Amino acid sequence: MRVQEEAGFGLIELLIAIVMLNVGILAIVAAFNSGAVALRRASHISNASTLTDSQMELYRALRYSQIALDTTKVTAADNTYKCDTALGTSCPNAITTCATAPCADGTVPVQTCSSPMPNQCLVSRQVTGPDNASYRVDSYIKYTTPTNGTSSGRQLKQVTVVVRDYNNLSKIWARQTSTFDPSVSG
Repeated sequence: MRVQEEAGFGLIELLIAIVMLNVGILAIVAAFNSGAVALRRASHISNASTLTDSQMELYRALRYSQIALDTTKVTAADNTYKCDTALGTSCPNAITTCATAPCADGTVPVQTCSSPMPNQCLVSRQVTGPDNASYRVDSYIKYTTPTNGTSSGRQLKQVTVVVRDYNNLSKIWARQTSTFDPSVSG
């Protein structure tokens, strides 16, 4: 009689063991997926940082007087470009060019861009990164005049380079800002 009362009990134990095993396997799969997403994000950030550094090196290789953007391209820039915090807080920022530096808004150098570097004068450009993904590299130049420190009163150029995901321009992968002093850069 006892043998009949325990019939099917091993099947229930097996079913519980399979459910527990499935929960454990699903947790491992979720961890792998999370790791893959984190690696992909780190790859994009690393590649974008490399692109940011290479664009900034183009500016560092120039004399102060050569650091400029193609003003015809700046005024035709899209709202993603015009709404970046490098230009200010309003969106879109009104970008104007003027005959003497600095312009009233202080955002756009007025020099004619005569750089020997092919990509230095571009406002925005599409770049394929080392990971074969498409990125958009935006360059901003703004005049600043510090009120303290050793360069007090001198007009400086603040260059900001922003690398965005080309397929989702609201996604910023890297941003770098550097200030150029006329007495140091020539």
